[in-house]
Amino acid sequence: MKLASASLAALSEDGALAGAIPGFAPRQAQQGLAEAIAQAIADRECLVAEAGTGTGKTYAYLVPALLSGLRVIVSTGTKALQDQLYDRDLPRVRDALGLPIKTALLKGRANYACWFRLERAKKEGQFSSREIASQLVDVHSWAGRSARGDIAELDSIPEDSPIWPQVTSTTDNCLGAECDYYDDCFVVKARRAAQEADLVVVNHHLLLADMALRQEGFGEILPGAHVFVLDEAHQLPELASQFFSLSLSARQLLDLGRDALSECSQVTGALAEIQRPVKDLEQAIRELRLSMDPLPARAAMARLTENEAVMRDLDKLADALAALGEAVASQSERSTGFKALDERVEDLQQRLRELKQPRPEGQVQWYELTARGFTFSQTPLDVAGPLRAFREKTGAAWIFTSATVAVNGKFHHFAYQLGLDEPRTSLQPSPFDFQAQALAYLPKGLGEPAGAEFGPRLLAAIEPVLQASKGRAFLLFTSHRALREAAERLAGSSPFPLFVQGTTPRTRLLQEFRASGNGVLLGAASFWEGVDVAGEALSVVVIDKLPFAAPDDPVLEARLEAIRHRGGNPFRDWQLPSAVIALKQGAGRLIRTPQDRGVLVLCDTRLVTKPYGRLFIDSLPPFRRTRDLSEVLNFFASGPDHSDEEEAA
Repeated sequence: MKLASASLAALSEDGALAGAIPGFAPRQAQQGLAEAIAQAIADRECLVAEAGTGTGKTYAYLVPALLSGLRVIVSTGTKALQDQLYDRDLPRVRDALGLPIKTALLKGRANYACWFRLERAKKEGQFSSREIASQLVDVHSWAGRSARGDIAELDSIPEDSPIWPQVTSTTDNCLGAECDYYDDCFVVKARRAAQEADLVVVNHHLLLADMALRQEGFGEILPGAHVFVLDEAHQLPELASQFFSLSLSARQLLDLGRDALSECSQVTGALAEIQRPVKDLEQAIRELRLSMDPLPARAAMARLTENEAVMRDLDKLADALAALGEAVASQSERSTGFKALDERVEDLQQRLRELKQPRPEGQVQWYELTARGFTFSQTPLDVAGPLRAFREKTGAAWIFTSATVAVNGKFHHFAYQLGLDEPRTSLQPSPFDFQAQALAYLPKGLGEPAGAEFGPRLLAAIEPVLQASKGRAFLLFTSHRALREAAERLAGSSPFPLFVQGTTPRTRLLQEFRASGNGVLLGAASFWEGVDVAGEALSVVVIDKLPFAAPDDPVLEARLEAIRHRGGNPFRDWQLPSAVIALKQGAGRLIRTPQDRGVLVLCDTRLVTKPYGRLFIDSLPPFRRTRDLSEVLNFFASGPDHSDEEEAA
């Protein structure tokens, strides 16, 4: 294969990358992955590839993608990885290969400053604090200098600042071509650049939004692509379920009301028509949320229909939304803003009508409560069909790669979820020396993980480990309840700085953990993946239980019932492989570079007491394993000093 040969040559010891990128070294696994990707691109086939940490999979897919001469879309799991790929890895490889290739970065519209909303916020001047007002000044000044308008450039303002929703747009509130600022729109400029580019870097949220016809502004680019590379592909099944879902939230309704009131400042006399319906809608939202208080926080929509008070208040919400719709419609000819709001009301009314109807076949209807709000959703049990149809329509090569898509070396579970019928596969193990660099420790005497004494016993078992490692640990929990209980017990007794998920924004929490030098971080689901702490700052990862999904989750319940109905085994076919992949993600936080050393503490005794425990063990990297605490203490006592080093892409 010509493309495969060229890719291997570029990644060889005396190839283009070695000559241009400092510190680059050829890796057998990287070359094997690149060859498999090149062959799939040349044949326009689907490839599912697992590449262990340290393989260098970014270069392994960028080299054949760039050398192919085809139009390529690379999609990443997170915006942070998207930025790293576009700003660091892609320029390095492109320059090393000496290819005059146009590239572009494209995100969802909520990631770009919106001139219309920015000027509106500045004019109205309604802020909850002086800090927010000051942030608006900073955003306005930055936007005037920025070429891309990507809010990630302005890292002086926290990601969770209330200013961002006020100065960015969504598909709901964007005015499109009728906006007065259309010619200066950062989203429009980003789209145009993407249309002209040979390689576009996006993220899964954006890609899936347009597959689901959410019109994030990327749809016109998709048909022209010949190669799709999806990095961190293990996230895809769950994200696809979200994007092919129908949903309605209290937040969407409240935003609708606020935007309607805001538009009144542009239209004389409109406030008299709009103000009362907005207040009635807000009151209906509050009453519905209050009537849902006795219900479980997350359950099937059938729980709502069993409650007369909830159904009564749901009807009141529908009436209030209809009344606001009539008021907005009466103003729709008076401004482009009200015209757009009229379309939004119709869309939200249609969603509410559908969600109140009996559940369609193949779908699950469910709700979720937050402290002050709610979300109603209708989620497909199977996304394989629409994903398969989209892939076949493109006629492109599709590359799915991740460090965690295989279960004991097999790809059946991942392929089934995405509707991939016997795809090509490639399994490239990590080049790290896990026998020398790491130790897996399963403490004795913890008892059953469901037992009342499990939590205190776990903390007692890991205390000598943390003493030996001098902190520098992640404690990963499968539930927020277990996390909170551990945090309460450690608060008064830990000699190390504690960093607890939920007390500080995630990015800041990680920065403070790294800076502490001996911290202990307690995290739940969002810290099991996408978190990279290399070097001595992290030397222990503790996992409390096997990460089986909560059995009372309404979406999972419906999926398991569908598998049972088809004659399958829900535990074997879904729960077990999903948990194996999740455990691999958590364990993957430990060893990030060839210099890292550390101990993985697995506290769930089912690993040795249940027959399926072997599947988890065999799916993990080849750690040395022990149940003897003295081996852990010796591991740290004999370990060489090392410093943080960046892992090569």
